[in-house]
Amino acid sequence: MRFFNTSGPVVAADHYCIPPLERLDLDAVLTLIRQRQYFVLHAPRQSGKTSVLLALRDLLNSGAERVYRCVYVDVEGAQAMGEDVEQATRVILGQLALFARTTLGDEFLASNWARIFGEYGPGALSEALTRWAESDPTPLVLLIDEIDALEGNSLVSVLRQLRAGYVLRPGAFPHSVILCGVRDVQDYRTQRGASPFNVKAESLRLGDFSEREVRTLLRMHTEETGQPFAPEALNTVWERTCGQPWLVNALAYDTCFRSAAGRDRGRTVTAADVLDAQERLILRRETHLHHLADRLRDDRVRRIVEPLLSGAGTGSGAARDLEYARDLGLVARDAPVRIANPIYAEVVPRELTWITQEELTQEAAWYVTDAGTLDVDALLAGFQQFFREHSEHWRQRFDYQEAWPQLLLQAFLQRIVNGGGRIDREYGLGRGRTDLLITWPKGGAGGGPARYVIECKVLRGNLDRAVAEGVAQTAGYVDRCGAAAGHLVMFDRRDDRSWKEKLFRRREAAGAVIVKVWGM
Repeated sequence: MRFFNTSGPVVAADHYCIPPLERLDLDAVLTLIRQRQYFVLHAPRQSGKTSVLLALRDLLNSGAERVYRCVYVDVEGAQAMGEDVEQATRVILGQLALFARTTLGDEFLASNWARIFGEYGPGALSEALTRWAESDPTPLVLLIDEIDALEGNSLVSVLRQLRAGYVLRPGAFPHSVILCGVRDVQDYRTQRGASPFNVKAESLRLGDFSEREVRTLLRMHTEETGQPFAPEALNTVWERTCGQPWLVNALAYDTCFRSAAGRDRGRTVTAADVLDAQERLILRRETHLHHLADRLRDDRVRRIVEPLLSGAGTGSGAARDLEYARDLGLVARDAPVRIANPIYAEVVPRELTWITQEELTQEAAWYVTDAGTLDVDALLAGFQQFFREHSEHWRQRFDYQEAWPQLLLQAFLQRIVNGGGRIDREYGLGRGRTDLLITWPKGGAGGGPARYVIECKVLRGNLDRAVAEGVAQTAGYVDRCGAAAGHLVMFDRRDDRSWKEKLFRRREAAGAVIVKVWGM
């Protein structure tokens, strides 16, 4: 039985998969190769880059009259060498020899690279590629994966040697080279700001799955096992992942293969099953999500993400910071500036508050009634008192200083809601607010789930005007979500205001909707 793949390249015999080359503008790639171009293919981690490169290698090496000899090589092993150019070059040459032998049965590098390295040292890569290209008249195409795993001078050395030999192609240097990594090559710069690889003809980006591709992938499981997905479940997979390949596969694998309910092939997969799987992925802090969360400590990422969390304006992030965050896959590639998908939007604040959640002493039982419903009024009153007593202590512990009140509230709520409910978050650049939707399993009409809207705003300017605007926004969100209640939390960060002035509770009407306003 095939399954959804979450690690390594796809193998069609083992995995449900979209044919890798269907995800690529193959005509454009083949045209660039025919034109003897050196170019870049980039995409975020675990987007299917390696699967695409291997499929392209096999295509180029196929046919009775082979036009090219193509070798794929992964240079990530040289990352451990850091800035040691000589040792990094040694590792790369060894990997090239290995892949040439196993892919083409080509023993040239295996027989010669050590001697060439002994003669040329750190500059041996260019000389080895020249001699290798000259050893066979068939044009050599080189696919270099994980190029941006190399660091500093090691990366610059490889790029400059490729650039130096470029004029010798195709007879005495690779006919075409594809560099593949997370970042575009424009981000590979020396300390002086110059690009060490200015022969790049094009930068191609491997996109996420389309909605059609997501549905096709899930349908493969149904066709092979007979287990259907409810229409709402199909929609939920697409909406929560926005087609990010690893997320799609991980969500589907957890839903259909890890959970006991999902392994019952006679049972239809529901939207609730998918959302439960999402929560398990986040709580397990899967490597993909954890690696993404680690990037939040990068100043370039912080300058983009912090204004999103605080609801402020554009912040101090430059265009290059934004492109970097987009290359990582953390931020959507189209406007408006926002986190790339709802799962990442959930992971970001939870990762930033993970330790905070663990250190809070609040328990869900304090705010759950005997009937099993969530007392949101008591919960926010508890936070209001907690914020008064402890905000200065916690403020110093957040790296994201512009968003610390919102993050502290979310940590407090997450600590409680983890006891049985779920929080969905909406935030984005220039929104002026963060919208939280708590879904609790008991309390709705007819005994079903209840939804509670909590909107957070930082006071900027006149209080009454800010409250009026926030109440209208909250009421609109309540109506859109069909929520049981709406709450507006106003954070007053002005140092010249006493707690007596900052703390208040009031009820405001917006049409038929009553919004409770909490000043802090």
